[in-house]
Amino acid sequence: MTEVLRVLIADDHKLFREGVKALLSIMPDLQVVAEAHTGRQAVDLALLHQPEVVLMDLQMPEVSGITATREILKNSPQMGILVVSMFDDDDNVFEAMKAGARGYILKGADHEELLRAIHAVGRGEALFAPSIARKLMGFFQRPRSLPDLFPELTEREREILQWISKGLSNPDIARKLEVADKTIRNHITSIFSKLQVTTRTEAILRAREAGL
Repeated sequence: MTEVLRVLIADDHKLFREGVKALLSIMPDLQVVAEAHTGRQAVDLALLHQPEVVLMDLQMPEVSGITATREILKNSPQMGILVVSMFDDDDNVFEAMKAGARGYILKGADHEELLRAIHAVGRGEALFAPSIARKLMGFFQRPRSLPDLFPELTEREREILQWISKGLSNPDIARKLEVADKTIRNHITSIFSKLQVTTRTEAILRAREAGL
């Protein structure tokens, strides 16, 4: 027996909702369980019906699709959010990813692409429109320099933070940079202050989260 994926359509345009619902209604393994025309309604209906997949527009009344995605996944992290939007700018794409969306396609996508994305997200996979995938690949392949990561630090402080993130002790760093231990301690005090951390471990975590 074919497993049926339950879908919630969240979009403030009635014609779009009706078109997608008509498409999904002819698919034996997909069932539209609810429709939402505001972000707040999307959250409420998702938590009520617990669909496997939510088709989420980003620009909606009351609360945005980004906020709705975040609220839904906070309460139901297993749910798959597939963004279906007109917008493919960096801000919307990366905010959707940060909120936890598992897929992102554009409203100009053909029916096959939409259905493929719904099934992928329903299986727990991630799927992005080709243009979105290229954007994500470009972002992660782009080299990030240390000044871009921590512009508040001096060049020497960034160098020392790199050594700290690799686990070197103060004496080891001092020997590599051929300076006194006290100089390293002073730099580290400045680094902690600028990064607003209080321990070496916190500094290492900040560095590694930034990609060092």
